[in-house]
Amino acid sequence: MRLPRLSPRAYQRITLLAIVAQVFITVTGAAVRLTGSGLGCSDWPTCEQGRVVAPMGDLHAWIEFGNRLVTGLVSISVILAVLGAFARVPRRTDLCWWASGLVGGVLANAVLGGITVKTHLTPQMVMAHFLLSVLLIWNAVVLHHRASHDGSAGLPLVASRVRTLGHVLVGLGAVALFTGTVVTGTGPHGGDESVERLPYEITQVARVHSVAAWAFLVVAVWALSELRRRGAPAGVDLRAKLLVGAIVVQGGIGYLQYFTGVPPALVVLHVLGSTLVWIAAVEFALSMVARPVEAPVRQTVG
Repeated sequence: MRLPRLSPRAYQRITLLAIVAQVFITVTGAAVRLTGSGLGCSDWPTCEQGRVVAPMGDLHAWIEFGNRLVTGLVSISVILAVLGAFARVPRRTDLCWWASGLVGGVLANAVLGGITVKTHLTPQMVMAHFLLSVLLIWNAVVLHHRASHDGSAGLPLVASRVRTLGHVLVGLGAVALFTGTVVTGTGPHGGDESVERLPYEITQVARVHSVAAWAFLVVAVWALSELRRRGAPAGVDLRAKLLVGAIVVQGGIGYLQYFTGVPPALVVLHVLGSTLVWIAAVEFALSMVARPVEAPVRQTVG
């Protein structure tokens, strides 16, 4: 059976769906932990030994099992991204490879999720599970961006110094995310009352995470000021402003949750914010090079 032909614009919409799906499951995964349902299903890939579906009446089991069902929806979005890359006209090898990276990442994260359950939510495995999700979001954002242009080398829109700052910001964003997972692994929300925590002082690791976040913000403001001083296209300037704004809001949520005893609702909001800040950083770095938009190939009959 031949795949239907997809225009570049239609495929870009599919890649946007992949981003939304990756963000959604990252947030729902955090929600499972924050409701104390991380071990609601104590087995994997089944819920309980000899039982595929969560037992009726067990709320924690259904919360955990529901998140596993979300994994199925994410898998569908990834399959669509891969099939769409091959059906896209014109077909591009780079898009096929980036879409395939999503498949490998989702499979690896599913296995890692199973190991996380089998090891009773050890903080190190939960951290790895989240960080792999962050890597998948990066993959999806890059795929979506590349699907918007023709794949050429492109033309730099800003000075090399600003482009370097853009790459530094992605690195600092990754550091902020990693230190955030250390705070989470040390904090009170382990996913189950019996789960061990990292042997650190919460105040100390929170301070390290705060320093990383402040460094992230300082460099983002520096990049924005460089753009304003040297001049930049409206699209790049807008993405810089969005990044600075997202970091400020995310930092405000972080301080609020710290000083209010880390309520679960704020933690979920902070997890969502972390994915949006990460996307903003990656988008800003990608926006500094312009490439032509790819038009659909006209099919002739002869």
